[in-house]
Amino acid sequence: MKKLLLIRHAKATHETGYADFERPLKYSGLQDAAIMAARLQEHSLIPQILISSPALRALTTANIFTEHLSLPQAGTNINIYEADNDALITIVEELPNDHDFIGLVGHNPGFSQLLYYLTGQIRDVETCATVLIQFELDEWGAIGNNSGSIVYYSSPVQ
Repeated sequence: MKKLLLIRHAKATHETGYADFERPLKYSGLQDAAIMAARLQEHSLIPQILISSPALRALTTANIFTEHLSLPQAGTNINIYEADNDALITIVEELPNDHDFIGLVGHNPGFSQLLYYLTGQIRDVETCATVLIQFELDEWGAIGNNSGSIVYYSSPVQ
């Protein structure tokens, strides 16, 4: 059984002077990421590894989660940044099979599209939302349209 945790990056600044890739988290985003990591820990939903977009706002979010959940440093995959559904599906299909529970940290609209593709459910994946999708499959490459079920959803506004 495979489990995929989608973590959308926390709230980032929209101030001028930053390239999109370099936008830092707002103070509220830093707080939200810590709160959401604590929620995962309370529910014992701790992935084996995290793989993040290298954009500053996503990587900072990933670092907060890895610190709070005592995980190894998050890996990065540039293809998560600005990824559409097809790119994200490829990323998921190529995840290492020796890990059954992996977290991805990234962006919308791609994460909302991926969630719909994998589960058939429309959910608002707002900033710092976490969504756990479970698959009755043994290989990441076997994952496809409507092959998963949402077993956990949480956002900072809940």
